[in-house]
Amino acid sequence: MAKQSTDHSKFYRRFFIIVAPIFYAFFRIKIIGQENIPEGAAVVCVNHSSMLDPLFIGIAVGKRFQSHFIAKAELFKTPIISWFVKGLGAISVDRSKADIGTIKESLNYLKNGKKIVIFPEGTRAAEDNAQEAKHGAIKIAERANAPIIPIYLPRKKPLFAKVTIVIGKPYVIERQKTKRTHEDYDRLSDEMMDKIIQLKECST
Repeated sequence: MAKQSTDHSKFYRRFFIIVAPIFYAFFRIKIIGQENIPEGAAVVCVNHSSMLDPLFIGIAVGKRFQSHFIAKAELFKTPIISWFVKGLGAISVDRSKADIGTIKESLNYLKNGKKIVIFPEGTRAAEDNAQEAKHGAIKIAERANAPIIPIYLPRKKPLFAKVTIVIGKPYVIERQKTKRTHEDYDRLSDEMMDKIIQLKECST
């Protein structure tokens, strides 16, 4: 894992140097709350509306902290795209089932002080509250005892218009002795999405 992480970091830094200036030029990116990103492990949770969202979030989190995205398995089946997402340190997930391998890999990154990025809505949504949040982010953060960092990314990102990305304060899901119910995870996931959507007020 150590060798793999080092390789990803080199690729990530080169990618950041090339892509970030282009995005700043075409989208006039403004980042609010970057000081809320802590050292060490964290689960970054973001609303999702565009294929470019991982790039925006990578820029928002900054090259100092490499972000390991959980990406749909289909992206790993095309050679060029697969090479790219693997180079960025992405984690593959099969959305058609409970992917234990994804959970283990995510926990391993967190154990080693890395940051993973999850789009809780599971798929792109054009409007806020259009999709119910999945439970994966909550379960992984709770199991790893890692803070969740909510981030709001505007749904619409027209060229040459200002795109304001808002990073909220991290919070921790307290572990409990009794097993949580499905309803518990529904509530915690809804609360997480509420924290994300509430950040929208700072982006306008």
